[in-house]
Amino acid sequence: MRYSLIIILFFIVNAVFAQDKTQANKLVQFSGIVTDADSNMVVPYVTITNISNKGQKYAANYQGFFSFVVNPGDTVMFSAVGFTSKTLVLPKTIADNKYTAMVQIKSEIMYLKTVRVNPWATVEEFNKDFLSLKIADDDMAIAKKNLSRQSINGMKLTLPRDGQEVANSNYRYNFDRMMNVNMRQTNPLLNPFAWGRLMQEIFNGDKARNAEQ
Repeated sequence: MRYSLIIILFFIVNAVFAQDKTQANKLVQFSGIVTDADSNMVVPYVTITNISNKGQKYAANYQGFFSFVVNPGDTVMFSAVGFTSKTLVLPKTIADNKYTAMVQIKSEIMYLKTVRVNPWATVEEFNKDFLSLKIADDDMAIAKKNLSRQSINGMKLTLPRDGQEVANSNYRYNFDRMMNVNMRQTNPLLNPFAWGRLMQEIFNGDKARNAEQ
């Protein structure tokens, strides 16, 4: 009975070692997607390192998908800029020849020291720039400058006329032209034929008076 138990234990141990050896030599296609643990958004171009296989490195694509060959029980590390690295240990026993996993990594919060930026190297440079600083005009000074005679004359020479001003100018021009035409037609002093008739009448009158005498 004693020898029988020893033989049974021997076969059990051999079976376990044989199974472990078979699993260690087994190749498995390891695939999955890497996402952000907080937002569930895919993390592109994650670096994947198989620590158990002499640090062999792989990379996920722009959609966070990865796929490469591993052995059961391998230790794999996922790392990306701005994220905390995550280590994943694959199961030692994998029944199928492929293994999939959804890997989530957390964003890494980095606290930077406060940086104070001074545009002046020394206090003397600051005092020099401050004393030479030109203070901008206030609203009242700007309004007076815009309403000055020089500013208005400059705007008269450069700004185009609006529609109302053009219409008034055309109206005055047409009115003056019409008045000049009417005056030339109604005023006899401006008619040379009227002057001729007047001179003829004066000449005839003088001639008649001379004949009576």
